[in-house]
Amino acid sequence: MSGFWNFRYILGGLAVLVVLAVTAVDADARRGGSFGSRGSRTYTAPPATQTAPNAAPINRSITQPQTPRAGSVGQGTAPRAGGLFNRGGFMGGLMAGFLGAGLLGLLFGGGFLSGLSSFAGVLGLLIQIVLVVVVARLLWAWWQRRQPGYATAGGPSLRDANPYERPNAPQPAYGGGGSAAPMLGGGDAIELTPQDFDVFEKRLSDVLAAFSNEDVVKLRAFATPEVVSYLAEELNDNASRGLVNTVSDVKLLQGDLAEAWREGGTEYATVAMRYSSVDYTTQRATGQLVDGSKEPVERTELWTFMRSHGGDWILSAIQEA
Repeated sequence: MSGFWNFRYILGGLAVLVVLAVTAVDADARRGGSFGSRGSRTYTAPPATQTAPNAAPINRSITQPQTPRAGSVGQGTAPRAGGLFNRGGFMGGLMAGFLGAGLLGLLFGGGFLSGLSSFAGVLGLLIQIVLVVVVARLLWAWWQRRQPGYATAGGPSLRDANPYERPNAPQPAYGGGGSAAPMLGGGDAIELTPQDFDVFEKRLSDVLAAFSNEDVVKLRAFATPEVVSYLAEELNDNASRGLVNTVSDVKLLQGDLAEAWREGGTEYATVAMRYSSVDYTTQRATGQLVDGSKEPVERTELWTFMRSHGGDWILSAIQEA
């Protein structure tokens, strides 16, 4: 039996290492995150496009989620399933915990509640639960990536919107596809011109150049105060750790419009962009490379721009794709 328990401890240790490794990889892949505001659509996924079939949800925003009124089911909100173990709160979690411990106790031959008899048993239970959740998330993400993407937004390609080839041709408004997002907050669809797309492409280079130069003053000219605060926070974090993040040679490779709309006196446009750039991090004192590569790499993101009617477009949100 001693060999069996040693095996269990080894297995538990391996589970911890797997969880830490997965967490580290996931954190690195999500460097920067998805942040900012898209008006009343902040927590609504943009329509799929050829450039970005999927978009990561915004996880940092000053915009508060809309809460449905009591007795009504909000848009995109599924009713919670009934039943003892599907109910939230203290009792649901408590009973689920006891059931998990009991099943583990039966599996390892110690009785239904033996899994709670020691700290090691509780720790093992927690590790196994975390491991199952992480693996399930990875499988779900893999399955999502396997699904084919369809360009349902109906928006123009940024590369097709060349003002020198078609100087007077207005771009079709978003929403030509079958799965366009519903209008929220009384928003109206708007039309964009080739000049608007030129501005979006220029803002991509402007924002990344200002970030690379650690120039917060210039960032304020190209982005909302909210976006500037998040980017400045990342710059401050790098500075406190003695790091410098350099971004250069930004080139837009492909892009298309996901949606464009108006809310009151403010206009919004969400654009999917696949671009290449040289993006790496070095030690500020020595210049030693600590992350990234000095070779161009490709990234796909959705950038949302906003402007007051007749004003200049500024960046209001970035979402990873």
